Amino acid sequence: MASSAPVYLDGSGECTYPAKTIKGTPWSLQRILLDRLWQDTKGRDSAGRPVRVAVIDSGVDVRNPQLRGAVDVESGADLLTGMAEAAAKEGAKDAARGGVTDGATEGTSVRANAQDAPREPRPGPSPGPSGGGRDRKKDGDKVGDKDGEKSTPKPGSSSGSPAADKKDESKNPEKSAEPSPSKSPDKPPEKEKEKEPEKPKPDPTLDLVGHGTKVAGIIAARPSPGSGFVGIAPESVIIPIRQNDEKGTGTSRTLAQGIGLAVAAGARVINISQDTTKALKPDSDLERAVKDALEKDVVVVASAGNDGLGGDVKETYPAAYKGVLAVGASDRNNERAVFSQPGEFVGVAAPGVEMVSTVPLGGQCVDNGTSFSAPYVAGVAALIRAKHPDWKQHQVVAQIEQTAERATSGHDPYIGWGVVDPVRALTDDAHPLDRVAPAKPEARGVRAPAVAPLAVGESPQQRKERLATYALGGAAVLVASIAGLAVVGREHRRRRALRGG
Repeated sequence: MASSAPVYLDGSGECTYPAKTIKGTPWSLQRILLDRLWQDTKGRDSAGRPVRVAVIDSGVDVRNPQLRGAVDVESGADLLTGMAEAAAKEGAKDAARGGVTDGATEGTSVRANAQDAPREPRPGPSPGPSGGGRDRKKDGDKVGDKDGEKSTPKPGSSSGSPAADKKDESKNPEKSAEPSPSKSPDKPPEKEKEKEPEKPKPDPTLDLVGHGTKVAGIIAARPSPGSGFVGIAPESVIIPIRQNDEKGTGTSRTLAQGIGLAVAAGARVINISQDTTKALKPDSDLERAVKDALEKDVVVVASAGNDGLGGDVKETYPAAYKGVLAVGASDRNNERAVFSQPGEFVGVAAPGVEMVSTVPLGGQCVDNGTSFSAPYVAGVAALIRAKHPDWKQHQVVAQIEQTAERATSGHDPYIGWGVVDPVRALTDDAHPLDRVAPAKPEARGVRAPAVAPLAVGESPQQRKERLATYALGGAAVLVASIAGLAVVGREHRRRRALRGG
C-alpha cells in the first residue's frame, strides 16, 4: 500500500491568513431558523456539559477569536510531529530483522475532501503554542557556533584543531607527548557531544493549511458581533486531532490511530473530512477503529469525497463503512453539487458550496467540498446528542436521515435520504428511530376504484334519436294548432248564424 499521497486542502476560494471578517450571514445558515434550532440546546446537555466533537484533520488553530473557548487543546493530539523520526526507527528495526516489516509504518494515503485542484502549498501561519504568540524553532534547527555548525574533535587532539595542537607541543613537548592521566593511551579521547537541535513539540492547534480550522468552525464557532457566521452547535467543544497535512503525510493507519485517540478523549461525535485514495483490505486498521468507535456509541460522520464530476459511482473510506454517516455536498437548490461523490453508501447531503468558515489567525474564508458538508451534519449530530443524551449512535444517524428533505420517497445514490434539515431533526423527535424508512410507503393490496366512462361527444344513434324527438314534438304541436284553429273557426260560424237568424 502507498504510504503517502497529495492532499487537496486549499479551497477554490483564495484565502490569506489572517483573513477579513465576512459580515453577512452565509446562505447555509440563512436557510435555518436558528432561534428554533437552538430552542432546546446549542450543544450542551441538560446538565450543562458540552458535547465533545473530535475533528481528525490538519489541526485546529485556536488563535481565531471564534474558536477561543471552543477547543479542548489538552485532550487533543498531534500525530504528525515526530512521525518521520518514528518511521526511521521502525525502518531500522526492520533492517535489523532482515528487512521483514511488521507493517507499523504502512498505510493507505488519505486525502482531505476540499473541492479544488492540487496546488503548491502557501506559507501558513508560524507555528506556536496553543495560546499563540511565541515562535518556536523549526524542526532541524541546530545549536552551534556562529556559522551554524559545530566542529568535531579528532582522536588524540585536545581541542579538535590541528594548528592548536602543534602550538601546544612547541610550548611543552613533554606534556604533549604523554597521555592524559584520565585517558587510556590505547583509546582516543571521546568526542564532544553535539547539542541536539530543539525538536518541535506536538501541537494539535498547529494548522498550516487551514483545513481543520474551517471544519471545526462549521461545527462549533462561537458567535462574533462583527460577523453573521456561527457554528451549528456553538456551545459544543472540539477535540483537535492533527493527523494530515498538505503533503499527504497522514495514512489510513494514522487515521485509525486518530479515531482511537478521539474515543479515548470522550468524543461523542467524530468528524472525518478526508478519505483514502484507494480501497482498503477487509479488516484493516481503519475498519477496526471505526467498528470500535461505533461499538462505544460514538457517532462517526465522514465526507463522501469530491470525485463525482463524471458521475461514476464508487465507494470511499471510511465513509462507506457500515454505520458511518456518509455526507455528500448539496448546493443552494438542494441538488447534488457537481463534484460530490455519488454512491449507495451516501446517507445524506448537506451544504458544501461556497461555505464560509474560520481560518487560522482570524477571520473567515469561502471554500467548497464535502469536507465542509460533513461538519455541518456533525454539528446537527452534536445538537441531537445534547438534547437526547440517552439516544444511541445509530438512532442519531437514523434521525438525521429520516428528517432530511427528500426529492423522492426512498434512498437516492446522489443525495442519500435527502438534504439534511437541522430544524426538523431537532423538533420532529418525539421518539428515537432505530432505522430510516421511506417517507411515504407505497400502498399494496388495495384494489383500484372503478372509474365511470367519460363521454367525449354525441354518437350518431344519439343524434338520430334527438332529431326524431324534435320531429315528433313538432308534429304534435302542429296537429294541436290545426285542431285549435278548426274549433275556433266552427265556433265563429255558429255565432254568425245565430245573429243572422
